[in-house]
Amino acid sequence: MTEQTTQKKYELLKDDTVEHFGTTLYRIKALITFGLVGAGQLGGYIETEKNLDHSGNAWVHDNARVYGNARVFGNAMVYGNARVFGNAWMCGNARVYGNALAYGDACVYGDARVCGDAWVYGNARVCGDAMVRSFAVISERKMIFWASNVGSENGTLTVFNGKFGLIVTRGCFTGTVDEFLSKSKEVHDDKTHHEYKLLIEVAQSRILN
Repeated sequence: MTEQTTQKKYELLKDDTVEHFGTTLYRIKALITFGLVGAGQLGGYIETEKNLDHSGNAWVHDNARVYGNARVFGNAMVYGNARVFGNAWMCGNARVYGNALAYGDACVYGDARVCGDAWVYGNARVCGDAMVRSFAVISERKMIFWASNVGSENGTLTVFNGKFGLIVTRGCFTGTVDEFLSKSKEVHDDKTHHEYKLLIEVAQSRILN
């Protein structure tokens, strides 16, 4: 049986680097076309090829940086000014972008999104259809709760720890618990609003207790 080798999909550009706290990071350049990335397209910065898998459609875009023992694989993407480092890993269709940070032993996977100025670290897990944004601060698994197939649009409600208290995201909405419930009462029927109130109560119980 012959051993199969994975074709390299990118190279490190030795003449396009940035120094990051004493560590040299290299700009990546696509060697082939895959997913939404075209051959010759420049990406973000990584420390070594261990940071970005050559299989799948995973990619680091823009000025995003992945370094340390962090790994990005599957169809995951990092873009904007996001940073993924430490022992963090991303896979599936996960996205980390904006000014978000994922580090420590954090894992972001599934169809999860981490963006804005969010910090996900420690032993945190963000997965499924969870959406974490704004000033999130998540360092433990218990600091986030999400429920899918909810509301009139069968979407995902995510509640998580933030710098200034709990934050709720649902569709394009991001705000405090009180802001969300107030908006829900304004736009939803009584049944849907009651369901959201119950879910918020469960989220508060899990995160705060």
